[in-house]
Amino acid sequence: MSADFAHRLRRHEDDAAAAARSRALRARIVMALGPATMLAGMIWAVAQPWRLTLLHPHGQGFWWLVVEPPLYVIGVGLLFRLVIAPGAVEDLEREP
Repeated sequence: MSADFAHRLRRHEDDAAAAARSRALRARIVMALGPATMLAGMIWAVAQPWRLTLLHPHGQGFWWLVVEPPLYVIGVGLLFRLVIAPGAVEDLEREP
C-alpha cells in the first residue's frame, strides 16, 4: 500500500468519525429540547404561581383547573420528547 493512498484512507476515516460525532451532537440536542421545554414550564409555574389555580381551586371548575399555560408547556415538552424527538433523531441518524 502506498503512503499516499494510506494517508487518503486515514483522512476519509477521520472525516467519517467527525460526521458521526456531529450527528450524535445534533441528536442529543434534539432529544434535550423536550426536557428543556418541560423545565421552562416548571420554572414559569414557580415564577408565577398565581397562574396555577390548582394551588387555590376555590370556586373553579374542572376545565379552569386543567387549562393552565405552564401545564401546556410541560405537556408539549413531554409530547415532543416521547413522540416527535425519536423520529427526528432517527432521521438525523439516517442522513448521509
